[in-house]
Amino acid sequence: MPSTSRIDLASHPLTVWSGPLDLPDYAVIDEADFAPVFDAALAAHDKEIEAIASNAEAPTVENTLAALELAGDPLGHVSALFWCRAGAHTSDAIQALEREIAPKMARHSSALFMNEALFARIDALYREKDRLALDAETARVLEKTWKRFVRAGAKLAVAAKERLAEINSELASLGTAFGQNILADEKGWVLFLTEDDLTGLPDFLRDSMAEAAEARGRKGEYAVTLSRSIVVPFLTFSDRRDLREKAFEAFIHRGQNGGATDNGEIVRQTLALRAEKAKLLGYPTYAAFKLDDTMAKTPDAVMSLLEPVWQKALEKAAADQAELQAIAAEVGLNDPIAPWDWRYYSEKLRARKFAFDEAALKPYLQLDRVIEACFDVAGRLFGLAFEERKGIVAWHPDVRIFEVKDAAGSYRATFLADHFARPTKRSGAWMSSLESGYRLGDGAHPVIYNIMNFARPAEGEPALLSLDEARTLFHEFGHALHGMLTEVTWPSVSGTSVARDFVELPSQLYEHWLTVPEILEKHARHARTGEPMPAALIEKMRAAETFDAGFATVEFTASALVDMAYHQRSEAPDEPLRFEAETLAGLNMPDAIAMRHRTPHFQHVFAGDGYSAGYYSYMWSEVLDADAFAAFEESGDPFNPELAEKLRQNIYAAGGSADPEALYTAFRGRMPTPEAMMKKRGLT
Repeated sequence: MPSTSRIDLASHPLTVWSGPLDLPDYAVIDEADFAPVFDAALAAHDKEIEAIASNAEAPTVENTLAALELAGDPLGHVSALFWCRAGAHTSDAIQALEREIAPKMARHSSALFMNEALFARIDALYREKDRLALDAETARVLEKTWKRFVRAGAKLAVAAKERLAEINSELASLGTAFGQNILADEKGWVLFLTEDDLTGLPDFLRDSMAEAAEARGRKGEYAVTLSRSIVVPFLTFSDRRDLREKAFEAFIHRGQNGGATDNGEIVRQTLALRAEKAKLLGYPTYAAFKLDDTMAKTPDAVMSLLEPVWQKALEKAAADQAELQAIAAEVGLNDPIAPWDWRYYSEKLRARKFAFDEAALKPYLQLDRVIEACFDVAGRLFGLAFEERKGIVAWHPDVRIFEVKDAAGSYRATFLADHFARPTKRSGAWMSSLESGYRLGDGAHPVIYNIMNFARPAEGEPALLSLDEARTLFHEFGHALHGMLTEVTWPSVSGTSVARDFVELPSQLYEHWLTVPEILEKHARHARTGEPMPAALIEKMRAAETFDAGFATVEFTASALVDMAYHQRSEAPDEPLRFEAETLAGLNMPDAIAMRHRTPHFQHVFAGDGYSAGYYSYMWSEVLDADAFAAFEESGDPFNPELAEKLRQNIYAAGGSADPEALYTAFRGRMPTPEAMMKKRGLT
């Protein structure tokens, strides 16, 4: 392993990227280089911070705030590459380093934000802000930076600072372990089946299961894995109730199987440390601490959204369950509907009510065509063009790379997409960046990536998506556009660097354009015949849009309510899983529906801090996105140029440069009420 002292950060391929399109040269990157380069980059950043903090000159925006924003470029580069690999293409070596790096980075961050001399300079600028004649974005960056220092413990006494740093380091280690345990459980479980076990399964699922089995050395068999793109359709279509139960139980117990990968103790410690952290910082609960820096502001505001929705969802789910029970009785199932039955009988009810099933849509939702649809909408709304660049090496051969150009034909950004599930990739779908876009200093172009976990098709066959998967692709591409369209000066407010309950607006809003008639007509073409999706099928799809709304809303809202229940306590529960069960019982959670994310595998909340006391934000943003798309509907043109420009300017390009309420109001003229969201979900 190279000595840290011999690493030249000004030329190392992990820190200085020499590939095309502002990318690193992946061909020369070795995972063994990460550890020494991290150490060298951390040390270099420490020196930069010390130079800023000890500057004998009076603090100015240039020598303090801007210097702080631009410091640590090598660390930012190696971190971006490493965390991308850790999520999208990990290995034993990467996971071992992740366990080492996560607490080290947390300690480094704590030291930075608890640096008294550095905070004194930021504080001096903040106290003088009204006399500095700052532009609006700079004023906001200064305010956010000052608050970030305070929320990170800058004003605490020495002993409290030391304890907070310890807590942050421990939480980072726990979050890493939580996520790695889920990946291990998902990788370690597979149910191999033969032809006799496949009754009810459509061809697309059989093909995906055959491909999954072959990838595991069992050619000629079929594999149910815990990838959502396989297990969910299996639960939907399999006639074998015993096999549905096996698959469901494995899926729902990820992280709760005892032994080395069990997350129970990790959750208990995480909640206890978060409660302690909140008290150190002067907040009664962790929810109060997290929400203080969001649009919602308080737990009461969150609950005022979730509780009415929950009651409506329970009523709808109860009515739906009665219908499912009647269908089940027709085929001899007199026992109550179980969680592994709901999707199966729901699909039969959908077919009965609307004369089609989800499988009928898949031939019209080819992955490549849905990608083209994403790009087409971005072109119509924002003037972007995407050109695939083949032959460029990335972190895995599956990754596709696109050069993004603006309406004038100038280079705008680089976009990378990694679509297929594999054992080295954590589950779910997400967007992140290798580089954010900003203008400060020398500036930088955005380098943005999307990660998916779609089932890999059989050799030579097109990848087909469900409607939900197609929406997921649009959703994550909406996040990507938030990063690619950013037009800010300061790195810390670039792209998705916004309040947690605002960040889902650009992504959820973008989903609406998937089913716009012009887009379906052009891109929803049959994989075999090339024929457009029939009007009758589109009509049935639209008629069924809010079908099973009770189930979908119950499984989501239950997760959001449990998240809030954990973090609204002043003391953490000693037995989180019992607390989960008691909370759900108190909510009258239907036995036939499970939380979308149960505690042991709730990665949004426990594999990191991003959505802790924040899972509600998807619904908070849904209130905004339903109202925002209604503006286009009211205009009679889903690509209304005037609205599209206001949307680009105030939502996608603005990042965190202004208060989110001000940004939304600038686009729509007012803030929304939940009615449009409730209607969209079919709960009114």
